[in-house]
Amino acid sequence: MIDLLKSHASVRKYTDEPISDEVFYELLEAAQHAASSHFVQAYSVVRVKDEEKRLKLAELSKNKQQFESAALPLVFCADLKRLEKAVTLHGKNFEGGTAENLLVAVIDTALFAQNFVVAAESKGYGICYIGGVRNNPQAISELLNLPDYVIPLFGLTVGVPAESNEVKPRLPVEAILHEDSYNEEKYSRLLPEYDERMHEYYANRSTNQKDAAWTGGMAAFLSEPRRAYMLEFLQSKGFLKK
Repeated sequence: MIDLLKSHASVRKYTDEPISDEVFYELLEAAQHAASSHFVQAYSVVRVKDEEKRLKLAELSKNKQQFESAALPLVFCADLKRLEKAVTLHGKNFEGGTAENLLVAVIDTALFAQNFVVAAESKGYGICYIGGVRNNPQAISELLNLPDYVIPLFGLTVGVPAESNEVKPRLPVEAILHEDSYNEEKYSRLLPEYDERMHEYYANRSTNQKDAAWTGGMAAFLSEPRRAYMLEFLQSKGFLKK
């Protein structure tokens, strides 16, 4: 299992081999056994089988190749709608729109999805998370008929890999582990060392070689606001109003 986890690499090209409903449901059932805060199980997944919707999802997410070629094109959603129904069954007011409840739903969905991914990879399938679903969250919500208190967090494509990618070197454990208190001083040493390692990886991998390192990529990624419309979208779905 540890070797499987350490072998993960995103897959962006799949064969045309299908995945049966039996296998898909088996993966879903395994995913459902992820930990869930207070057992709320605040997630749903939408499988996009309709060809017209699949093509529209590919367009809206700006991930044409992924969604059009994968055996399983999925959208994972943070979902408090079931919980709203459960609360109203008991004649109580539903207070789902708080920041805490949003965090719970997002964390639940991420844990559920990662269980699904590990189960899929254990069977030899490849996957890729698609954050591009948040490029057009309102339009994708309308495409998939997502009600209030349900938001598309990310897509996931699953299929038989047509090619394998090398595993990217992760940050050293020392960079992510802090003993007793947070220590940011070590980053001045560790980040340049990691940049050297990533530069070597990008220069020598089998495809898409480039002259790049980690901190430069993060500087480009995080030096300007991204998807600034997300706050307004979340509020339109009933979240972050209190």
